[in-house]
Amino acid sequence: MGDWDRLRNDLAELDRLMVAFSGGVDSSFLAWVAHDVLGDRAHAVTAVSPSLAEAEREDCALLAAEWGLQWSEVLTAEMERAAYVSNDGDRCYWCKDALMEAVAPLAEATSSTVALGVNIDDLGDHRPGQRAAAERGAVFPLVDAGFSKADVREWSQRLGLRTWDKPAAPCLASRIPYGTPVTLGALASVGDAEAALRRLGFAELRVRHYGDVARIEVPDERLADVVAQRATVVEAVREAGYRYVTLDLEGLRSGNLNAALGLGPSVQRP
Repeated sequence: MGDWDRLRNDLAELDRLMVAFSGGVDSSFLAWVAHDVLGDRAHAVTAVSPSLAEAEREDCALLAAEWGLQWSEVLTAEMERAAYVSNDGDRCYWCKDALMEAVAPLAEATSSTVALGVNIDDLGDHRPGQRAAAERGAVFPLVDAGFSKADVREWSQRLGLRTWDKPAAPCLASRIPYGTPVTLGALASVGDAEAALRRLGFAELRVRHYGDVARIEVPDERLADVVAQRATVVEAVREAGYRYVTLDLEGLRSGNLNAALGLGPSVQRP
């Protein structure tokens, strides 16, 4: 179980904190606790780019207003980096590097430390973005206090945060297989297709992008629901720009595209 007292004490010692706030379960929890401990000395910052789904951007604004967070947006320029667009195994490194570059002026102006909502479960996956953030001086308070994803959800529920059961929503670029260039068109198609499917009631899903083929992943228990709404699902995904619509019978598997790298789970502590 995560150490609640240590988390609060660690945040208090940091004095001024800038939390990278994506609206997900982890970053929302960290932003709320930081605000509770530090007040206006905590600043939540949302990185805006084509890889951020519009619904997530809007929810960040809503959460900031609901919780009274000091909040702002920064534009990131990862799409201008050839190493990011080429989409090799280190794509996430260049994404987080761009985030840290965009946030740095704000952090320096207020003498703030940048914090990311990484939890201990994240350490066992291929996440080069953690390395990029750590190299630029970011801290990982949830990891230091021993919080797992389950701990974050449990504490969020105790605190009455509506994000406690929010489905994971990684950046849209994570739907594009390694080796396939990240383009504005591909990101838009993924975002539009997923938004359409959520409107049909599929809260947890991924639309994997394979050119003109969309591969839909939903939890095992929702596979039959997709088939039952087959015509509506196909129409929605085709309107997003895909020609072929497929359903992955293995179900939703977060981060499964990492298998193409030939990497097993590797612990990489920041």
